[in-house]
Amino acid sequence: MTTETETETQTDTATGKTAGARAARPFRLAFPPVSGTLRPRQLAVSAGLAVAVFVALCWNVSIGEYGIPLTDVARALTGSGDPGTLLVVQELRLPRAMTGLLAGIAFGMSGALFQTMTRNPLASPDMIGLTQGAGTAVVAGIVLGWDFGLGTQALGLLGALASALLVYGLAWRRGTTGYRIILVGIGVSWICLSATDYLLARGGRFQAQAALGWLVGNLNGRDWQQAAPLAYALVVLVPAALLIGRLMRTLQLGDDVAKGLGTRVQAVRLTVLLTGVGLVAFATAAAGPVAFVALAAPQIAQRLCRTAWPPPLAGGLTGAAIVLASDVLARELIPGTELPVGIVTGVLGAPVLLWLLIRVNRAGSGG
Repeated sequence: MTTETETETQTDTATGKTAGARAARPFRLAFPPVSGTLRPRQLAVSAGLAVAVFVALCWNVSIGEYGIPLTDVARALTGSGDPGTLLVVQELRLPRAMTGLLAGIAFGMSGALFQTMTRNPLASPDMIGLTQGAGTAVVAGIVLGWDFGLGTQALGLLGALASALLVYGLAWRRGTTGYRIILVGIGVSWICLSATDYLLARGGRFQAQAALGWLVGNLNGRDWQQAAPLAYALVVLVPAALLIGRLMRTLQLGDDVAKGLGTRVQAVRLTVLLTGVGLVAFATAAAGPVAFVALAAPQIAQRLCRTAWPPPLAGGLTGAAIVLASDVLARELIPGTELPVGIVTGVLGAPVLLWLLIRVNRAGSGG
């Protein structure tokens, strides 16, 4: 027969276990089942995309006035081959190709982060004002000389960060939602575009030409001064984006469900915003605002991986392949003329945007 003291002890013990379980539950569910590890298909697709990126890199480096076979390019990338080939590959052509590769990774991963955070396939840095903010800051530095001793990378970072904070602040109303971020971001992007147009009209002819060449998205003349800072930034930002990509997948279930599972929605959303800003800013400062890569690459990767959200790793690799292949087309499309890579990505990306608009309209999922 159980005494009253024993009953109270058992009740307290059970209550303590229950309270302890409830207290530990948010921490245990910080990595929910949907965030798990990469699925076999994602691993296979990512591996295939990595091979495609390497082939596109070799193809990009092989073309020019002095054509180099792909096998010789591959050997030169490993440090073997004749001195002439090594000079052309490693010193003259590789910096341009690496700038395009790294910028494509940054644009693709940032697009995947924003589209997952907002649960909207139309959300990308060039749709919500981040790219335009970075562009306005860099153009101000070129036209007005307001660089304050900072380089293009720092100006792009400050411009994108200012745009992101403005979007986040204006979208805040007891928290933020993906739909409000997109609407406010569109307005901020038009403000930045208007400011950029004013700066171009005010600047001198040569300054305006230099700014316009950069604004289109251009890899012409890129060297290690542009590629190296971007590479250093991605060493930090890529692992951060992969980790955040796991943490925020509960946002796909909706804010209320995510909060119930222990996810700090606003903290995760702000962290995603800052990480995406860093990726966009460094990529834009290095290669210019290359159009539509951040929009199209995550959607292509999502369909290749057959996931419910754009995977950041596959999205980044897809972005790199798009930029490298587009740069080859830009150099070979018109003999004797090197078009800016942003023109080619714009032509290729516009149909993707129209398709997404039609798809979202039919699904009735505007946000």
